[in-house]
Amino acid sequence: MKLFNRLPVAILASALAVNAAIAQDNDYIEPVTKEAAKINESAAKSQDKINNIMDQVASKLQQFKTINKEIDGLQVYNAQLRKQIANQDQEMADLNKAIDEVSVIERQITPLMIRMIDGLEQFIALDVPFLPEERATRINELKSLMERADVAASEKFRRVMEAYQIEMEYGKTLEAYSGLITLSGQERDVDFLRVGRTALIYQTRDASEQGVWNKRTRQWEALPSSYRTQVTKGLRMAKKQMAPDLLMMPVALTD
Repeated sequence: MKLFNRLPVAILASALAVNAAIAQDNDYIEPVTKEAAKINESAAKSQDKINNIMDQVASKLQQFKTINKEIDGLQVYNAQLRKQIANQDQEMADLNKAIDEVSVIERQITPLMIRMIDGLEQFIALDVPFLPEERATRINELKSLMERADVAASEKFRRVMEAYQIEMEYGKTLEAYSGLITLSGQERDVDFLRVGRTALIYQTRDASEQGVWNKRTRQWEALPSSYRTQVTKGLRMAKKQMAPDLLMMPVALTD
C-alpha cells in the first residue's frame, strides 16, 4: 500500500517539474518569439521598401530608355537641321552673290535701254510715217519711265521690249485708220491703209483721191484713179468688212 501511495506523489512531482521546465522554457521562448515576430515584421517592411525601390528602379529604367530614344531622335533631327542650316547658309551666300550681280547688271542694262530707246526713235523717224502720234507717245513714255526711281529695271526692260515687239508686229499686219494729211496746202481728213511696212496709202473720204508714201523721196505721191477700187478694197479688208483677198498695190522701190 505504501508503494502505491508514493507513485501518484512521484508522478505529481514529475508533472510539476515538467510544468516548471515548460514555464521556464516559455520564459525563454516568449522573448525569442516576440523578437522573431519583430524580425519578421522588420523583414516584411524591408521587403516592401525593396519592392518600392525595385519599382522605382524599373520606372527610372523605363524613363531612361524613353529619354535615350528621345535623345536618339533629337540627334537625328539636329543632324537634319544642321544640314538645312548649311543649305540655307549656302542659299543666302548665293542670293547675296546674285544680288550683287543684279546690281552690276542693272548698272549695265540702264545705258543699254537708253540706247535701245534712242535707236527705236531714230528708226521710227526714218520709217514709213504711219500712226505718228501713237508711236511718238510711246517713245516719250519710255523716256519718262527711265527717269522714274519707283519702277524696277526689269519692268523698264519689259516695256522697252514690248515697244520693240509692237514695232515688229507692224511689219506683218494690215491696218486702216483715220487721220489728217496736207494736200496742196490744205489739210484733209483721209483714211490711211498700211500694208505692213511695204506701203502706206491714203484715200479721201469721198474716194476721189488717193496717194502713196514714197520712201525714196519721203513725200506723198498721188495715185491714178485706177487704184481707187484696190485701195477701197484694202480698206474694207483692214476693217474686217470683207474677207482677205489679193490686192494690187503700188510699191516704191528703194536703193
